This record gives sequence, C-alpha cells and structure tokens, in this order.
Amino acid sequence: MSTKSRIILSAGLIIIAIAVIGFFTLNKSNGDNSNQASAGDQPAQLWTCGMDPDVILDHPGNCPKCGMKLVPVKQAGMDLAVNLPQHDPKMDTKKSEIKNDRKPLYWQAPMDPTEIYDHPGKSKMGMELVPVYEDRATASGGTVTIDPATVQNMGVRYTTVKKMDFNREVRAVGLIKYNEEKLYAVNTKISGWIEKLYVNYTGQPVRRGQPLLEIYSPDLVTTQQEYLLALNNQSAVSQSSFSSIRDGAESLLNSTRQRLNNWDIPQSEIERLQKTGEVRKTLQLNAPASGVVIHKNAVEGLHVMSGTDLYKIADLSTVWVEASIYDYELPWISDGQEATAELSYLPGKSYQGKISYIYPYLDEKARTATIRLEFSNPDLQLKPGMYATVHLQGKTIPNALVIPNEAIIRSGERNVVFVARGGGKFEPREIRIGIEGGPNNEYVQVISGLLEGEKIVTSAQFMLDSESRLQEAIQKMLEEKQQQAKPMESPEKNMQKSMPNMKSGKSGSM
Repeated sequence: MSTKSRIILSAGLIIIAIAVIGFFTLNKSNGDNSNQASAGDQPAQLWTCGMDPDVILDHPGNCPKCGMKLVPVKQAGMDLAVNLPQHDPKMDTKKSEIKNDRKPLYWQAPMDPTEIYDHPGKSKMGMELVPVYEDRATASGGTVTIDPATVQNMGVRYTTVKKMDFNREVRAVGLIKYNEEKLYAVNTKISGWIEKLYVNYTGQPVRRGQPLLEIYSPDLVTTQQEYLLALNNQSAVSQSSFSSIRDGAESLLNSTRQRLNNWDIPQSEIERLQKTGEVRKTLQLNAPASGVVIHKNAVEGLHVMSGTDLYKIADLSTVWVEASIYDYELPWISDGQEATAELSYLPGKSYQGKISYIYPYLDEKARTATIRLEFSNPDLQLKPGMYATVHLQGKTIPNALVIPNEAIIRSGERNVVFVARGGGKFEPREIRIGIEGGPNNEYVQVISGLLEGEKIVTSAQFMLDSESRLQEAIQKMLEEKQQQAKPMESPEKNMQKSMPNMKSGKSGSM
C-alpha cells in the first residue's frame, strides 16, 4: 500500500471514531436531562440555618452567614420547588409561612449564649437578639430524649425558675470582748505612798466618783503650803501702790494653783484649802467611770512613782463581739447592720446589736474577715471571754431570679442545668450564677441563661448529663465519618463539565 493510501485510511478511521463518540455523548446527555426532569417532579430536600431561618439552601453544609451547621427542613405538608439561584416569588410566601408557624422558645444574644430573653430586642452589646426555635433547641448536640417511663424510673424531679426577694443568713461564732472605748486607767501624777485603799480586789464594781485610794506625797504637802503662802502674800500686797509688787504676788499664786491643777487636784479641794488653810497630808483618787475593776496594782503601803497604773476599770454596759466570716459572705453585710447574738448556756434568749466595724483585711491562713459587733449588756450576762453565736440577715436583693443549688452541675469551668421541654426531651443550658442565699441558703441567684417559669431538673441530672455527652460524641463521630465518606467527583464528570466549554470554543473558532 502506498503512503497516500495509508494517510487516507487513517483519516477515515479518525472521522468514524469522532462520529461514534459524538453519538454516545449525545445519547447520554439526553438521558441525564430526562432523569433530571423526572427527579424534578419530587420536592427537593432543603436545608436551613437554625439561627437564621431566611437562609435556605438545596444542599447540606454550613451557613454562609454565621458558619453554623445547616439542618434539614421538614417536607411534610409543603411543596417547596426552588430552583437556586433563581428567585421565585412563591418561595418568599412559603418561607414566611414557615417562619410564622415556628414559635421561638426564647431570644439569645449572638455573642453570649447564656444571655437570653423572653422577648426580642438587643443584647447588652447592642446586637440584635436571635430567636431560638423548638426544632433548633432539639437539634442541638447535647439534647437528650428519654422515654417517659424511664424518666419516672430514674426519679427525675423538677422545679420552676422563679423570682423572689433574695437574701442570705450569715451565721458565725463570735468572741465577747471589752468595749475598748470604755476602758479607763487610774494612775497618779505624783510620787508617794499608798496609805489607804477603798477598792481592794479585782472584779469589784465601782461607781463614778467613788473613792479608790489615798496617797501620801511630800511634794503635794509642800505645794499646798506654797499655795497658802502665795495666797497670804497676794492679800498683803494687794493695797500696794507699786503695780510690779502686786503683779508678782498674783503671778506666784497663779503658778502654784496651776501646779495643783496639773496634779489633778479637784477644784473643790483647792477651794477647801483656800478657805480653811488646812494642809491635807494625802491625795484621794476617785473612780473616773462606773464599771468593774479588771486590773489592780495598788497595794496599801506601796510606794508608787508618777505615771504608775493603779487600776483599770471597764464599763460593761456595752460589749464588743468579734466574729469571723468567709470572704464570699462579705457582699451580704455592711456597717450598721442589725445582728442577733445567742449564748449556749441561755437557750431561747437573744441579744440585739449591730455591726460597728468591718476590718479591712483577711486572715491569711483561715481566709476569713473579722467584723466587730456592739451589744447592749444591761444585766451583765454577756461576759468578756465567752463565745456567742451571731446571726446576720444579709442585704435583700429584690425580685431576683433564683434556682435551687442542687439543680446545677458544676464542672469548674461552666455551670449547666437541664431544661425540661416535655415529651421526655431535656435541653442542657449553660448559665451564669451569682451569690448563694435564700431560705436555708439553698438557692443561687441566676445572672443569665434562664427565664422565669422555665422547668428545670433538680435530681438525676448527672445521668442526663452523661447521656447528653454520649449523644454529642456520637453525633460528632458520625459527622466526621460523613465528611470522610463524601465521594469525590470522577474524572469523567469533570470531562463532561468541560466539554460544553470546549464545544463553544470550537464553534467560535469556526
């Protein structure tokens, strides 16, 4: 065969191959179109975002707005034929009907899931609140569904989130002490010898102005004599024509009187000395206040120096009670707050007092703060050194949202409660809590995460938490398997997608 014949034969074979490929490609394209047309008769499965119902797509994945996983839209009773991305006016009507049929359970802040409200509006950060619907709450990863019979066998108990005037009773043990503002020390400003004692023992009650002792002092006797001489001299020169002599006598008398005053000689004693001219050998010391002698150094015949403490007297009409409270109880108390004290040996009797001071530091080892309370003690039954039980009714927080302490699952990083949705459905909800208090200190203030009237679980919630974590782990595992098993597009499909472009390019060149 010649070379020209071979070229003609090869060209013919190429033309026949192209015709066969085009014939099979055309038949396959027509078959795909017919299959799509038959499939279009059935309603397509749509997917929506739980945080934004207006987002509706024809394939699963993540929301293009917030990035959350899309959930399937139920097709029962709906005829949603959507050809994306074309706009269908009927679709707007259907979406509005879907939106109107769904009733929000609550509204949630987009940046803080624990900040929820029972009405639409704006969050604390000024962002629009997002509605959370029942299907969205049910579709959350940790929601648990349990048969009602099983719930009853588990012994699940419930309570309702409520509002109340919230306070806390602070109970502490206090030590009774002397009122330091009513302690008095008795001493002498002159040296001498104690000649006579009127108060002889520690613990003896005394009255204000009552004689305590008499002290002999040579300096006192000398000063009294000098005072009498200065008084006589002033009387003698009072008619002198020389003013300097009169002034000198008057100055000497005043200086001597001032010395007696500095030694705490009573004014009545100075007037007696001036009238009678009789010098007394001893100085009498009187009680500065009514109370009880709690310390005594005076002994008859003892020589004492000036400044020596002879007695210490305590006024027990009021006493102090120092109590230690924990640091987390400090927000409940304040200066001037009313308090009640009870004694173990006098059951049934209470004493009324108030907080007079809160010390501005903590005990480093016990981590407690010390408060000082003041109590009236007219019958002297509150004796320093005794222990008393102190009751403080904390400040009241009006209309606070509270739940029982036992309803909270504390993990250290977050606090979770289970909200009962009915039909055996339980939704785990993270909350933010405040301080503890209420009757018997069994309640906790809820700052955010719950609404008044919601029904929560108070027992067996740990089993619900285990089931919730198990279901959440299974759901994540299934999602990972679905992502791994997602088929990749074959090379033939990629070639079919590229053929229209090749054809259009070829027709353009011709």
